[in-house]
Amino acid sequence: MSWKITVYAPRPVIQAALTAHEDVFDWDADIVIAGSEIAEDKPEDWQLEAWLPHKPARADKAAITALFADDKPELRIEKLPDEDWVTLSQAGVEPIDEGPFHVHTPEYPPRAELGIRNFVIPASQAFGTGQHATTAGCLAMLAHMKAHGTIVRNLADIGTGTGLLAFAAMHLWPSARAIASDIDAVCAPVVLENAQGNGVAIGDGAGALTMVVAAGMDHPLLAASAPYDLLIANILAGPLTELAPAFAGAVAPGGSVLLAGLLETQEPAVRAAYRRAGLRLAARMVRGDWSILWLRRRQGGAVRKSRVGALPEWSKRW
Repeated sequence: MSWKITVYAPRPVIQAALTAHEDVFDWDADIVIAGSEIAEDKPEDWQLEAWLPHKPARADKAAITALFADDKPELRIEKLPDEDWVTLSQAGVEPIDEGPFHVHTPEYPPRAELGIRNFVIPASQAFGTGQHATTAGCLAMLAHMKAHGTIVRNLADIGTGTGLLAFAAMHLWPSARAIASDIDAVCAPVVLENAQGNGVAIGDGAGALTMVVAAGMDHPLLAASAPYDLLIANILAGPLTELAPAFAGAVAPGGSVLLAGLLETQEPAVRAAYRRAGLRLAARMVRGDWSILWLRRRQGGAVRKSRVGALPEWSKRW
């Protein structure tokens, strides 16, 4: 049995609550929250949704309320059917197309055009079907990186969810050795199942993927597999900032870091953390309210401190 708490508020209020959530170190892992606009034609009207595996107790409601600094929000509480809410939220979602990628659930057919790589990602207990702006944006940025001559022989996808971004990178660089990780153990069987369903090899070697469960870079295989030519992390702004030194240390000179999961308002702080860690901005895009960043480490060592010059028009907003 599961329950949901919903708060309706203007976009800045919900975004501030999401930011506050990232700073709560003792957050109950059973409470999963997300923020989104209520409707496409009302971009300033947002909702915060929190899902729980039990009826909300006073402490649960207090934790949600505490995310809103000024006013106590109205909490709308509802009991959900005895079905997995993540699966329900993803079932029947329409396919997306980003660059050479067509991502769809089993309810939809693949595309037959030459040059299109189809990925079928069933509704599951892991996030990352490609519907979220950050995941779709990462697919687009990966295609852009490939088109601009990026060479990848060794890659890591941190916070992989369904494995989709790792699969996409392996398609673009088919000889690369890949490792994917997630802090949530439920993702491991999901990734392995999705790999089998999409013809992605599992193993340790060129063109194959290894899956591990880890928090950040805290796994011996992640350390042993470094340095990486490409490190992907579509998580949250707080962990991205905290992990900047670890990510930078795991990337080879000339290597790339692809970051997502941060709101555009959080971008300056994230970029500052990676600039201090020795990486420079190569390109960026904005999808809705979300930033997707491509950062690179200079060849031969640390990045020389300098101002980032004007970016091409495409990088300002996609």
